[in-house]
Amino acid sequence: MLPLVSVLLEMVSRRVWVAAAAATALMVMARLSSFADGEKAVPCYYIFGDSLADSGNNNMLQTVAKVDYSPYGVDFPRGPTGRFTNGRNIVDFFAFFASPAEYLGFECPIPPFATATDVDTLTGVNYASGSAGILQQTGAQLGQRIPLDVQLDNHGVSVSALAKITGAAAASRHLGQCLYTLGAGNNDFLNNYFRPEFYPTSRTYTVKRFTALLANRYAQQLQRLYGLGARKIGVFALGQIGCVPFAIRRYGNNGSASGCAEALNDAAALFNVRLKSAINRLQAKLTDAQFVYIGSGSDMLMMVRQKNSTTLKALEVVDCACCTVEVSSGQCVPDKAPCPDRSSYVFWDWFHPTEALNSVTAAAAFEAVRPLVAHSSSVGESSMLRLAAAVQAM
Repeated sequence: MLPLVSVLLEMVSRRVWVAAAAATALMVMARLSSFADGEKAVPCYYIFGDSLADSGNNNMLQTVAKVDYSPYGVDFPRGPTGRFTNGRNIVDFFAFFASPAEYLGFECPIPPFATATDVDTLTGVNYASGSAGILQQTGAQLGQRIPLDVQLDNHGVSVSALAKITGAAAASRHLGQCLYTLGAGNNDFLNNYFRPEFYPTSRTYTVKRFTALLANRYAQQLQRLYGLGARKIGVFALGQIGCVPFAIRRYGNNGSASGCAEALNDAAALFNVRLKSAINRLQAKLTDAQFVYIGSGSDMLMMVRQKNSTTLKALEVVDCACCTVEVSSGQCVPDKAPCPDRSSYVFWDWFHPTEALNSVTAAAAFEAVRPLVAHSSSVGESSMLRLAAAVQAM
């Protein structure tokens, strides 16, 4: 009797496995079909960074740096999701809710790794984490976060999941056509170097040495991403971190013409110089990849203060938060109504821009990314067709 039971159990197990595999294949084919029906510039988009790109990865962490509550998301279709703004962030504008001719043309936002499924890896995952930095210890005083090294670990998990669905060769070809953007380094200054009460870095390194260390570490992480299959990589420069309301209130402006904490802006500018050089060296070394330094938009805060265009003139309030802020965290007080005219504010809280500023910054920054997606949907469609063939053959 026992051998018969064993055989029956094995048959049931096989049928369950086949059914699960068939269900996965159907979901994959549905995802591939949705791509074919649209006009996406790339088949997939992977996002790394900090709170400027986080879309919910911090929600389940023990940290001060999470915003899964109102009034965050007041202008986002899904309400509070963990985005550190009132609506869309810059990578949202890159990915969706925009004309495919102008941006990437995805129909939905890229899901955070925290909630992404294996099938989601086909079209992209967001690994960004609020308070995270290039260095492992950055942001530790705020609680748990996902440093860039761990974000790369998580991407390795996604790559393995994709390879199981499509096969290693098809996954490798597919990943080579995806867009990758990284935006890190802000917290390595705001929540590390310039916070001597928590970190020894400013006593250990001069600004010159620290920016060199930071850029070198970032270059190593970019090379690791290349090793995971990335070939179209855009890297955001740091913006004027000395112009965020937190920096001005904490460090003052010392009478500077800009009204900003120029010591922080100078450090960010020096880091950007080193970062650009590091990217150029990587490009010379890894010739089958495209690395793009996204400097466009990094000076947006200064341009806003100088009212350099009609669009920017609408952003009238440059040094106050739109929401009522908790002084201890610099984030919005939960469930408190924000300012009614959010289109005229630059900052949502003491650290993060409003959707209005994100919109104009994304438009400027995407010009730098455009060469990475120049082949438009034809390359992405062929990638998806190859994936579909690989899935059907499995």
